[in-house]
Amino acid sequence: MAELKLRDGAEDSRVEAGADTRAEAWAMPDPRMILSSIGEVVYDWDLVTDQLSFGPNVAEVLNFPGFAAHSTGRAFAEYLSPASPSSRYETVMGSAESDTGRGIGYRVVYGLVDKERDARARSNLVWIEDNGRWFAGSDGHPAHAHGTIRVITDRYEAEWGATHQPHFDPLTGALTRSRFKGQVANVLTDCQRKGGGFAILLVGIDDLVALNHSYGYDIGDEIIAIVVNRLRAQIRATDLIARYAGNKFAVFLESCSSEQMQAAAQRFLDATEAVPFATAAGQIAASVRIGGVVAPQQGRTAQMLFDHAEAALEAARGIDGERFAAYTEGLVRQDARVQIQKVSDGIIAALNQSRICLAIQPIVSARTGELFLHEALMRIADGLGNFILPADILPVAEKTGLIQLIDHRMLELAVQELAKNPALRLAINVSRTAVLDSHWPGRLRATCAPHKDLVARLTIEITEACAFADLDATRKAITAMKACGVQVAMDDFGSGHMSFRDLRDLRVDLLKIDGAFVQNLARSEDDRFYVRTLVELARHLDIPTVAEWVEDAEAAAILADWGVDYLQGHHFGPAQALDQALLSRRSADRRDVHG
Repeated sequence: MAELKLRDGAEDSRVEAGADTRAEAWAMPDPRMILSSIGEVVYDWDLVTDQLSFGPNVAEVLNFPGFAAHSTGRAFAEYLSPASPSSRYETVMGSAESDTGRGIGYRVVYGLVDKERDARARSNLVWIEDNGRWFAGSDGHPAHAHGTIRVITDRYEAEWGATHQPHFDPLTGALTRSRFKGQVANVLTDCQRKGGGFAILLVGIDDLVALNHSYGYDIGDEIIAIVVNRLRAQIRATDLIARYAGNKFAVFLESCSSEQMQAAAQRFLDATEAVPFATAAGQIAASVRIGGVVAPQQGRTAQMLFDHAEAALEAARGIDGERFAAYTEGLVRQDARVQIQKVSDGIIAALNQSRICLAIQPIVSARTGELFLHEALMRIADGLGNFILPADILPVAEKTGLIQLIDHRMLELAVQELAKNPALRLAINVSRTAVLDSHWPGRLRATCAPHKDLVARLTIEITEACAFADLDATRKAITAMKACGVQVAMDDFGSGHMSFRDLRDLRVDLLKIDGAFVQNLARSEDDRFYVRTLVELARHLDIPTVAEWVEDAEAAAILADWGVDYLQGHHFGPAQALDQALLSRRSADRRDVHG
């Protein structure tokens, strides 16, 4: 019994010892094992020295084998993905809160990329949720922080995809142009502040219109999607791709020099053209061209970068045998010269083919609404039933000297219409070049001489800026024009710096108040004050006034109450082709007569 009791006692001791061992194991778990099991890592950050220490499980949790547990905040920032909406450093250092001794909590989400492995592998991008608390130093600024990070890639991508779907092209899954431009603008700002650089490539599919015509738009969409997939397979996790336009794609290449950009472009060309595209219509061969720009050296703003990338892509399309072109300043100069030559040729062709025509807009009495006269505006027919607006051609016309030919043609057309319609009164604009040309009055006189009975129904408009540029020459030109029997109006009155004395000495017959001050009358107290001042000045000089850009009845009533004589704007009718406008006016007059 004693032996049995002893044996039982020994057994009890072993049982108790085993229980104690299990209890001890349960009471002292391995923190690394627990944190790793829930995907979290602790860290401690000294912001004064920038020393940053993570728990020993950091490489395991991030799945970045070479990640150092003890490093610096600056070194950690090198892992930050450019797709990150923020960073720990920006959140802590940019905090507007004050630490009263208990610290300030923060939460931030960002992406990390293991750059020691193949950065093109999308699996290398992990999304991090960082929860911590920072504490201020004696100066009140953040001096120390600690917290935890954990991987939330699956959750983040699911939530982000649901809330950011409008930022992605539904056909390709690439970023939209607006989203891409916003990302580039943010990165450009960082590069200008902190240093660094990147490249942008614009990739265009050749002859997509012809492919759509030959195979149908569905096959064209397949080709677009395949091109994006092939490009996406060649970019790194830190790079971005976007659907820039119908057949154009934009690629952002982080930390990319000019030489690296050229190598990447060649890689993209090889990948997209290596084998034909497998589509529902069979194997189809397609090719691309690429234009590239390096930032920030070749563009101070995001828009400038995209403009330069566009110029480079256009250059690539014009180079035989070459499918890639890098931006140079010479490309923009060449592109500008080509554009100027193209517009100039178009103007000359329009003059020779009589495609310049008049569009007229009514100017009415502010008190009665009766027609006073029409302003005749230039339009160029493109031969396809459309009209080219003046803003698209006048800058080139003025730069090349062709504006004087346009001025003379407008004068001829106005005189012809006045001769055909005895009830018509017209105002035409002439350029600064014409006004300051000593030969202009002679051309005006020669054109109007055979029609002395109609010159009183013709008004010549010159801008205030033109007059102010050379007052003596303008004064002589106005005197000469009035001697021909025409009236002279000052357009855009109020936009310059004309003095009372200068305005009086010019002796114009009509003042047209700049519409930029008229269009916001109902909302801008400053514009109301300024317009009333202009009206009072004109009244003092006994010069009738026209208010331009009158868009609604409220503005018309205000202006009439202030004593403006005539009104012009969409409220009274848009600019229309002359025959159409006259027909519309006769119809309106008949409606007025017959009630």
